[in-house]
Amino acid sequence: AIRIFLAYVDVETTFLNGILKEEVYVSQPEGFVDQDHLNHVFKLKKALYGLKQAPRAWYDLLSKFHLSQKFVKGSRSNFVHSEGRK
Repeated sequence: AIRIFLAYVDVETTFLNGILKEEVYVSQPEGFVDQDHLNHVFKLKKALYGLKQAPRAWYDLLSKFHLSQKFVKGSRSNFVHSEGRK
């Protein structure tokens, strides 16, 4: 018999934690426009929901943490991390 322990976590603010590799600027969303600075755009410090780069930024952050904790990437899928063999 094979004994397997499986753990998972649901991170509610997943896409707000990723660190962007490139500079991304956004315009002011409707309803939140600063009337004193109508033409201002903002540089994002981290990923944002709806941003094309957000899933990859989150995966890179999570993967870096897992590897620092001695987890290894799966041989068939880079999206599966497992604890290294002892």
